[in-house]
Amino acid sequence: MPESQAVTVRLPAPRTKGTLSIEEAIAARRSQRAYRSDPLTLAEAAQLLWSAQGITGPERQRTAPSAGALFPLELYLCVSRVEGLEPGTYRYHPRPHELVLVSPGDKRRELAAAALDQDCIRFSSCILLFAAVPERITVKYGQRGLRYIHMEAGHAAENVYLQATALGLGTVVVGAFDDAQLARIAHLAAGEEAVYMMPVGKR
Repeated sequence: MPESQAVTVRLPAPRTKGTLSIEEAIAARRSQRAYRSDPLTLAEAAQLLWSAQGITGPERQRTAPSAGALFPLELYLCVSRVEGLEPGTYRYHPRPHELVLVSPGDKRRELAAAALDQDCIRFSSCILLFAAVPERITVKYGQRGLRYIHMEAGHAAENVYLQATALGLGTVVVGAFDDAQLARIAHLAAGEEAVYMMPVGKR
């Protein structure tokens, strides 16, 4: 579906103050693979997306550091149960803080099948899917840029872990999947490669 014709969802503004200290979030952070069936709110989903790749300053600064400020990561939200969002796969656009529908429909079963049938994906409320455009960073850093992609993804994922903890949500990083199958299911754009997934649900 061309993005010019796709559904666009403006997200609630991110919060920059919370009730849990960073020290408390670090101490409480755990990988969670089982979730309740309650839906996430749109504000919760928006906060998770912002924590991973949101804009934090006038010079395009983001919530996670990026080598050379080249930002090779692209973030998708695969939705099953999020209030205010129809099931589907959405691309996150950090600067306007919005989602654009890429493909309609609940893809959890297909995504789980691509990831060795992991139940944490099958029973999540939504899934953050990290993809990368290697050419954005290898043009400057060569093959070493590939290492920087994985470093950046790790920075962003830890932000999501801590934000999920602060929101009372559970998540886990999933790196075991069939790359080609996942790219097809999620309708990744040409030149994008899947890095990993983070299924999310209520604890």
